[in-house]
Amino acid sequence: MSSYGTIPTSSSPAATSVSLEYISRAKDRIKEGLGARRPWAELADVHSLDLPRSLRESLARVRTNLAYFSVNYAIVALAIVFLSLLWHPISLIVFLAMLAVWLFLYFLRDEPLVVFGRMFSDKVVLIVLGVLTIFVLLFTGATTEILSALLVAAVVVLIHAVVRRTDNLSPDEESAGLLRSASPPSS
Repeated sequence: MSSYGTIPTSSSPAATSVSLEYISRAKDRIKEGLGARRPWAELADVHSLDLPRSLRESLARVRTNLAYFSVNYAIVALAIVFLSLLWHPISLIVFLAMLAVWLFLYFLRDEPLVVFGRMFSDKVVLIVLGVLTIFVLLFTGATTEILSALLVAAVVVLIHAVVRRTDNLSPDEESAGLLRSASPPSS
């Protein structure tokens, strides 16, 4: 009974190394995901804003900019939804909980998801999580705010994608083919 009331200072080395390995992998995956994010200065470059001359050019810009700035646009959309939920604390808590579920079940997974011995593809996980997120958030009573925020986010992203010129984007190996194929043909 000499250890009664004492707080253990360490757990088993095996459990600690597994959790440290998971945290390390999670950090690497987050860095890798955010590594696809383009610099905010490049996104907000005022000198690169110009109205397109034709519908064809505007569609090409949207296609190129959505692919090039996809992570930035996702962050902007999530921030708009987050801000819209500030006046609905329950919905905000649900939103943050669903964000954690997405991180663990979709973004930070290294191996396929297996539930009750059945393996699920990324596509199935994406669809189920998407439907579940929409259902849970709409169930919290903030339907109007969520739909309004998503509409505002879509408008903001599309306006930026249309007016942001694509001729001065810095191509890397991944996006070089996309930038060439999405730019309008020269006449």
